Amino acid sequence: MTPLSFVIALVAFTVFGAVFGCLIAGVDRIITARMQGRVGPPLLQPYYDVRKLLAKENRSLNGFMGYYLVLSLIFAILSGAIFFAGGNLLLVVFLIGLSTLLFIVAAYSSRSPYAEIGAGREIIQVLAYEPMILLMPVFFFFATGSFNVSAIFSLQYPLIVILPLVFAGLLFIITIKLRKSPFDLSYSHHAHQELVKGISTEMTGRNLAIVEITHWYENVLFLGYVGIFFVWVHPVALVIAVVVALAVYFLEIVIDNTFARVKWQSMLGWSWAVTLVCTVSNLVLLTVIIRFFAGGL
Repeated sequence: MTPLSFVIALVAFTVFGAVFGCLIAGVDRIITARMQGRVGPPLLQPYYDVRKLLAKENRSLNGFMGYYLVLSLIFAILSGAIFFAGGNLLLVVFLIGLSTLLFIVAAYSSRSPYAEIGAGREIIQVLAYEPMILLMPVFFFFATGSFNVSAIFSLQYPLIVILPLVFAGLLFIITIKLRKSPFDLSYSHHAHQELVKGISTEMTGRNLAIVEITHWYENVLFLGYVGIFFVWVHPVALVIAVVVALAVYFLEIVIDNTFARVKWQSMLGWSWAVTLVCTVSNLVLLTVIIRFFAGGL
């Protein structure tokens, strides 16, 4: 990743990441409404909501909350820019983790009991999905010999061929990462889930708008995580990756509207079990593949 490619990716992701993230959120609302027997809002309703929030007066119990949220947004944009510029995947994981941490600190800074409970639940969710997210770059390095996302474009086969179980583990924990049922313990994007809005209870006006925009960027980045498993040297690979990523998001919407919220103990137990089984099994598979080719040579 050169400085020029990073600057181009930063500008492109800042603009198009928000546009695609807004459209994805709009499609999410429409599909959710249709599954619940409602007509649903227009496609651009997330944009209308954010525009209205930006025009409202910003009220905060702590003046630093806004700074934390802005920094959270900045790190989310930086992580997406580095990812789509083909940069270091491990750095991307740490930056988006820092973005989430700042979001949690912003909630704690309000000193509201409801927001603090939501922040505590967000920490539990981070503990649930972060092991799988941290191990993903490690297996990416095993498969490509590099932490750089751009390495996938020189592969003769997609990562899904040799990392199928890592992909399966990612599919499981991405439900937590996207804050979808049954794992939306700290924050729900749908009003029917709760009266008090969890971690964002005390966030209003511009602060809440920043939270929504940050989630747009996060969604695009997480779908990028899915897409890298289907990209290789073939020119049609990017189309396949986009189609699979959108299909996965549709599956997440179906899951979100099918399952009821579970307890945090179940979320931790299931996510750690899936992470352990998928990573260990795929490590064994990689060992077998390496020995097979080494024996063949």
